[in-house]
Amino acid sequence: MNLRLRPIGLDEANAFVARHHRHSKPTQGHKFSVGVMSSSGLCGVGIAGRPIARQLDDGFTIEILRVCTDGTRNACTKLYAACCRAAGGMGYIVAVTYTLATESGSSLRASGFREVAAVKDEQWSRESRPRLERDLVGGRIRWERLL
Repeated sequence: MNLRLRPIGLDEANAFVARHHRHSKPTQGHKFSVGVMSSSGLCGVGIAGRPIARQLDDGFTIEILRVCTDGTRNACTKLYAACCRAAGGMGYIVAVTYTLATESGSSLRASGFREVAAVKDEQWSRESRPRLERDLVGGRIRWERLL
Protein backbone atom coordinates (compact mmCIF):
# COMPACT_ATOMS: atom_id res chain seq x y z
CA MET A 1 0.00 0.00 0.00
CA ASN A 2 1.31 3.44 -0.94
CA LEU A 3 1.03 5.84 2.03
CA ARG A 4 1.58 9.58 1.52
CA LEU A 5 2.06 12.31 4.11
CA ARG A 6 0.33 15.67 4.04
CA PRO A 7 0.09 18.68 6.34
CA ILE A 8 -3.13 18.84 8.30
CA GLY A 9 -4.73 21.43 10.56
CA LEU A 10 -5.53 20.82 14.20
CA ASP A 11 -9.31 20.92 13.66
CA GLU A 12 -9.19 18.15 11.06
CA ALA A 13 -6.70 16.11 13.11
CA ASN A 14 -8.82 16.42 16.26
CA ALA A 15 -11.96 15.42 14.35
CA PHE A 16 -10.16 12.26 13.20
CA VAL A 17 -9.02 11.55 16.79
CA ALA A 18 -12.58 12.04 18.07
CA ARG A 19 -13.86 9.46 15.55
CA HIS A 20 -11.10 6.85 15.78
CA HIS A 21 -9.03 6.97 18.98
CA ARG A 22 -9.71 4.20 21.50
CA HIS A 23 -9.08 6.12 24.72
CA SER A 24 -7.75 9.67 24.17
CA LYS A 25 -9.67 12.84 23.45
CA PRO A 26 -8.70 15.60 21.00
CA THR A 27 -5.86 17.90 22.09
CA GLN A 28 -6.13 21.50 23.27
CA GLY A 29 -3.36 22.80 21.04
CA HIS A 30 -0.32 21.78 19.02
CA LYS A 31 2.87 22.90 17.32
CA PHE A 32 2.08 20.96 14.14
CA SER A 33 0.02 18.05 12.82
CA VAL A 34 0.53 15.62 9.97
CA GLY A 35 -1.84 13.32 8.14
CA VAL A 36 -1.20 10.08 6.28
CA MET A 37 -3.23 9.22 3.19
CA SER A 38 -3.97 5.90 1.57
CA SER A 39 -5.75 5.35 -1.73
CA SER A 40 -9.06 5.55 0.17
CA GLY A 41 -8.30 8.90 1.86
CA LEU A 42 -7.10 10.06 5.26
CA CYS A 43 -6.14 7.02 7.33
CA GLY A 44 -4.22 8.56 10.23
CA VAL A 45 -3.04 11.69 12.00
CA GLY A 46 -0.16 12.69 14.25
CA ILE A 47 -0.31 15.72 16.56
CA ALA A 48 2.84 17.16 18.17
CA GLY A 49 3.12 19.91 20.76
CA ARG A 50 4.75 21.13 23.93
CA PRO A 51 5.38 18.44 26.53
CA ILE A 52 2.58 18.03 29.07
CA ALA A 53 5.10 17.35 31.87
CA ARG A 54 6.54 20.70 32.98
CA GLN A 55 9.93 19.14 33.70
CA LEU A 56 10.28 18.16 30.03
CA ASP A 57 9.17 21.54 28.63
CA ASP A 58 12.67 22.92 28.03
CA GLY A 59 12.13 24.34 24.54
CA PHE A 60 14.08 21.52 22.89
CA THR A 61 11.69 18.63 23.58
CA ILE A 62 8.59 17.94 21.51
CA GLU A 63 5.83 15.60 22.63
CA ILE A 64 3.92 13.54 20.13
CA LEU A 65 0.55 14.06 21.76
CA ARG A 66 -1.56 11.79 19.55
CA VAL A 67 -1.05 9.25 16.82
CA CYS A 68 -4.32 7.81 15.62
CA THR A 69 -5.09 5.63 12.61
CA ASP A 70 -7.98 3.66 11.22
CA GLY A 71 -5.85 0.50 11.41
CA THR A 72 -4.06 0.89 8.08
CA ARG A 73 -0.86 -1.16 8.14
CA ASN A 74 2.34 0.86 8.82
CA ALA A 75 0.44 4.15 9.20
CA CYS A 76 1.44 4.58 12.89
CA THR A 77 5.12 4.02 12.18
CA LYS A 78 5.01 6.45 9.25
CA LEU A 79 3.37 9.12 11.43
CA TYR A 80 5.86 8.76 14.31
CA ALA A 81 8.78 8.98 11.87
CA ALA A 82 7.26 12.01 10.09
CA CYS A 83 6.66 13.86 13.36
CA CYS A 84 10.27 13.22 14.37
CA ARG A 85 11.68 14.40 11.03
CA ALA A 86 9.58 17.59 11.18
CA ALA A 87 10.51 18.31 14.79
CA GLY A 88 14.20 17.69 14.09
CA GLY A 89 14.00 20.08 11.16
CA MET A 90 12.55 22.71 13.49
CA GLY A 91 15.49 22.35 15.90
CA TYR A 92 14.02 20.07 18.55
CA ILE A 93 16.52 17.65 20.09
CA VAL A 94 14.30 15.03 21.77
CA ALA A 95 10.85 13.62 20.99
CA VAL A 96 8.78 11.99 23.74
CA THR A 97 5.48 10.18 23.69
CA TYR A 98 3.50 7.86 25.93
CA THR A 99 1.65 4.58 25.51
CA LEU A 100 -0.57 2.66 27.87
CA ALA A 101 1.37 0.01 29.78
CA THR A 102 -0.81 -2.58 28.03
CA GLU A 103 0.25 -1.47 24.50
CA SER A 104 3.18 -3.15 22.75
CA GLY A 105 5.00 -0.08 21.39
CA SER A 106 6.01 -1.91 18.20
CA SER A 107 5.44 1.17 16.00
CA LEU A 108 7.57 3.24 18.36
CA ARG A 109 10.42 0.75 18.27
CA ALA A 110 10.20 0.67 14.47
CA SER A 111 10.44 4.49 14.48
CA GLY A 112 13.58 4.56 16.64
CA PHE A 113 12.05 5.25 20.07
CA ARG A 114 13.22 3.56 23.24
CA GLU A 115 11.29 2.92 26.44
CA VAL A 116 12.67 5.13 29.23
CA ALA A 117 10.22 5.17 32.16
CA ALA A 118 7.06 3.77 33.67
CA VAL A 119 4.71 6.58 34.68
CA LYS A 120 2.04 6.19 37.35
CA ASP A 121 -1.37 7.50 36.32
CA GLU A 122 -2.90 9.89 38.83
CA GLN A 123 -5.24 12.88 39.01
CA TRP A 124 -3.69 16.23 38.09
CA SER A 125 -5.53 18.20 40.75
CA ARG A 126 -3.58 19.37 43.81
CA GLU A 127 -4.58 21.57 46.73
CA SER A 128 -2.44 24.37 45.36
CA ARG A 129 -3.81 24.02 41.79
CA PRO A 130 -7.25 22.44 41.47
CA ARG A 131 -8.04 20.74 38.14
CA LEU A 132 -11.04 18.89 36.78
CA GLU A 133 -10.99 15.16 37.44
CA ARG A 134 -10.02 13.05 34.45
CA ASP A 135 -10.50 9.42 33.54
CA LEU A 136 -7.59 7.31 34.75
CA VAL A 137 -6.45 4.69 32.25
CA GLY A 138 -3.75 2.91 34.25
CA GLY A 139 0.01 3.18 34.00
CA ARG A 140 1.83 4.58 31.01
CA ILE A 141 5.24 4.09 29.45
CA ARG A 142 7.30 7.11 28.36
CA TRP A 143 9.29 6.68 25.15
CA GLU A 144 12.08 8.92 23.84
CA ARG A 145 13.95 9.39 20.60
CA LEU A 146 16.94 11.64 20.01
CA LEU A 147 16.41 13.76 16.91
